[in-house]
Amino acid sequence: MNFSWYVPDDFPRKSLEKFLEHQGLSKSIIAKTKFNGGAIYVNHHRRNTDYSIKPKDHITVTLPPEKDAKHLVPVHRPLDIIFEDPHFLVVNKPAGLPSIPSRSSFYDSVANRVKGHLVRRAHESLAIHVVSRLDQDTSGLMLFAKHSFAHSVMAKQLHQQAMQKYYLALVVGHLSKTQGLIDQPIKRMAPYAMKRGVSIGGRPAQTKYQVLAEFSDMSLVQLKLLTGRTHQIRVHMQWLGHPLIGDPLYNPENHQLHRQALHAWKLCFKHPFTSELLTFQAPLPADIQQLLYQRGWSKNQMV
Repeated sequence: MNFSWYVPDDFPRKSLEKFLEHQGLSKSIIAKTKFNGGAIYVNHHRRNTDYSIKPKDHITVTLPPEKDAKHLVPVHRPLDIIFEDPHFLVVNKPAGLPSIPSRSSFYDSVANRVKGHLVRRAHESLAIHVVSRLDQDTSGLMLFAKHSFAHSVMAKQLHQQAMQKYYLALVVGHLSKTQGLIDQPIKRMAPYAMKRGVSIGGRPAQTKYQVLAEFSDMSLVQLKLLTGRTHQIRVHMQWLGHPLIGDPLYNPENHQLHRQALHAWKLCFKHPFTSELLTFQAPLPADIQQLLYQRGWSKNQMV
């Protein structure tokens, strides 16, 4: 796969490597391009990365072939594709399906199904790059990159909070404020392997929330992640005193749903190769809808 740029007039005289890093290529991708079968050209001449560029130079990078993860078995099962282009794939994950293979589900995950899809399409690369993953029992949007460069630039967007991820959740009770910011660190709670909790010394974590509707015993809340900690929404809502309906780990006494009532419903980001602002939405799944209907939520009110 090839990518090309012209050096702008106002770009300072720097090395070719610095220019490529400015375009979003990581040091590891540049190194792999140099030594593993790729190529870097300036004005159609192959150059080393210490080459000094100048305005109007035409730069082309040919990425090396990516290694296929042989342990990831392609699975030809349903995959709800929301968006696809040569660089990205956005899918709507059902609850109960792992994002990546696990010990209990080694031969079926979203990643397995994505690989099966790429095999059917005879895609150039079968390497799987998960940009945003979800807990097994969380439904909704997942973003995959189709090559390492796309993964690198989207990882940078995630780090800089340029990618916006919104969730919908059903939580216990009524919140005292209809909107707010939860800014509490999250830490693994030993000796439990999976469980996290708000704790001094944990990693910084921020979640914005907004109440969309209230019912007799629960509220529908929209949440926006500003950081990406494991179980962040589940932990933050428990800390706030309003754990998720059906959450087996952080609200084990609640059995109103067979899984945590959490859905990744909207994803917004700037396409790094077309500069287009993209927004994707996935409707609430049937199990969460059913709970809402039972409490008088009419269909025309659905997000």
